[in-house]
Amino acid sequence: MSRAEEFQELRPLLFSIAYRILGSVSEAEDAVQETWLRYESAGARPVSAKAYLSAVVTRISIDVLRSARIRREQYVGLWFPEPLLADPYEDPERSAELADSLSMAALLLLERLSPLERAVFVLREVFGFGFPDVASAVGRSEAACRQLAVRARRHMDAGRPRFEADRREREELAGRFFDAFTEGDVDGLRELLAADAQLVSDSGGKAPRWGQGVAGAANVARALATLVRPFLEIGGVVEPCEVNGQPGAVFRDRDGRVVNTWSLDVLDGRIQMIRTVLNPDKLGHVGPVADAWAVVQETTRAHRTSG
Repeated sequence: MSRAEEFQELRPLLFSIAYRILGSVSEAEDAVQETWLRYESAGARPVSAKAYLSAVVTRISIDVLRSARIRREQYVGLWFPEPLLADPYEDPERSAELADSLSMAALLLLERLSPLERAVFVLREVFGFGFPDVASAVGRSEAACRQLAVRARRHMDAGRPRFEADRREREELAGRFFDAFTEGDVDGLRELLAADAQLVSDSGGKAPRWGQGVAGAANVARALATLVRPFLEIGGVVEPCEVNGQPGAVFRDRDGRVVNTWSLDVLDGRIQMIRTVLNPDKLGHVGPVADAWAVVQETTRAHRTSG
């Protein structure tokens, strides 16, 4: 197998590692490309291409994360990871860890860890790397990596309860939710929302904060029902799909361009949180991006006319 073929075979794994460390599709893709450039120009081929390339992409991602943290501290409004519609890497033996670590909630918890803790947690807890390979990847001793792993696991375990384990039940709930949403059924929506449900958005100051900071089942249900009818009237489309391994949707304008994405947090048979990403800088990998300001203005006019 050539070096290029070897790299292509491992590319899904490398992207998945980088995305979980960085929370950014574009930055993860750049880290993978840089990994290839280094591999291509390296001397003798390593004994284990997987271990070598995973270490390289991890080190690159740690460096990128350290500089990205400064930008995120200056970010306008709430910061969410870039939405990922499909994880390219699959491992049946670690499917639960991979799915759990991909959710918006888990990625936001990872933001609380130091770059080293985050990298160690991702390699060890999510992808199941042995401590010798983890230590090599982050440039620390095995003992230090064990301590980093313990601290990271403690922070992650304390941060949130686990989501519904039953995927079918979660998808059924999401199906009912989107049916009620597209029908503008306030009562139906309220029944599916947790009492303290929230609707929150990431616009980065570059798009309208559509539905920002709405809390409580009744308020969220009314906000959603008010939004959907005029949006559909102007040709908007709500496309249910998986977002970061959780139920979600892509909103498109009449020309099929992406307005925003939604992801739903489900716990105890109810929807706890709806996170919407509107920042156009985070949506380009999903498809051509709409002018969200224009869509919201048109939706608002349609609402006033129909009201």
